[in-house]
Amino acid sequence: MTNQHNEHPWEVKSPWITPFNVVAALIVLMGIYLTYLRFTGGLAAVTNLDDNYPWGIWISFDLLCGVALAAGGYTTATACYVFGIKKYHAAVRPAILTAFLGYALVVFALHYDVGQPWRLAYPIFVQQGTTSVLFEVGLCVFLYVTVLFLEFLPAPLERLGIKRVRNIMVKLTLVLTVFGVILSTMHQSSLGALYLILPSKMHPLWYSTHLPIYFFVSSMFAGLSMVIFESTLSHRWYHNRMDKSHLEGTPHVTFGFAKAAAWIMAGYFFIKFFGVVLNNNWAYLNTFYGMIFSIEMLGFVALPAFLYIKGVKTRNIKLIRWTAVLAVFGIVFNRFNVSLVAYNYHLPSEMKYFPALAEIGVTIFVVTIGLIVFKFIATRTPIFYELPDYKGSH
Repeated sequence: MTNQHNEHPWEVKSPWITPFNVVAALIVLMGIYLTYLRFTGGLAAVTNLDDNYPWGIWISFDLLCGVALAAGGYTTATACYVFGIKKYHAAVRPAILTAFLGYALVVFALHYDVGQPWRLAYPIFVQQGTTSVLFEVGLCVFLYVTVLFLEFLPAPLERLGIKRVRNIMVKLTLVLTVFGVILSTMHQSSLGALYLILPSKMHPLWYSTHLPIYFFVSSMFAGLSMVIFESTLSHRWYHNRMDKSHLEGTPHVTFGFAKAAAWIMAGYFFIKFFGVVLNNNWAYLNTFYGMIFSIEMLGFVALPAFLYIKGVKTRNIKLIRWTAVLAVFGIVFNRFNVSLVAYNYHLPSEMKYFPALAEIGVTIFVVTIGLIVFKFIATRTPIFYELPDYKGSH
């Protein structure tokens, strides 16, 4: 990869007809058709959901994975603005944008899963079920999407030249960051707490009263790994839109986040191992579900932690980037295990849930919408560069 950069990245133009745009357009057309089927024929027209599995891939991937992988927003902002590690500044805006789109798409995807999507906000604004964990999750996500939007706002304001409002938003950065950390701590852990009501339906290797802690801790290294993963893709596709300071700051982010992720993964592995000991679940390890649990912990926690450390020590940035892919997949694997594999493990195979092609199609459609919007914003606002009038003023 070349180290050359464009002196004026904001002037780079992109062609309209590209392989990505063509494929994305086809997926969007498919998604529109599936959306029509969903909202005219109901859930039964496009899903394999039933009374045993009221939550499927739209919750497992679009919600649980989406929220965990969007945690890069609060981890990066905390490192830069709370702990004052300014060498990570290059990653802040891409991470905030990724997190904002991630949470926005979670809300968007929930419209497909909710039976009456026009009542998605009903529990918050009409009838507050304040004793429900799900109410707390919904309220925190609603507030955090707002916080992420405000954190993202300086970028488009700079592009539009609205300096006064932009300066006000920049001054609020620390307050918004702290508020975002509080909200993230609450709803990341509460997503795990949702499954505390299922002790008889979840496999003992995954069910634990410590699920809220597991979800929160894993979200931290998920966010760090996602920032590295997003940075890798951005450098592949938007290299010519990055200024010199962004390119020079990226290695600091990659090595620093890899080291932090490795330590958090080690801690996560320890507390999960302690959970097996505490609940005396040794016998379950010698079963089919024990094999899946072992693959999750050894292949997607212990191994990435080791590879991260090796990559940092040898200054092997390529190894770290591939490890980030492994870690991101590991988070997806874990959330699917908790919400689908471990759930209703006692049911016979013919009663198990597997997503319909239309369900998978809607998920691909939602992800594609996120990529399209990311591309649109990243090519039109100062995400990977600083405009001359705002150099060093963040």
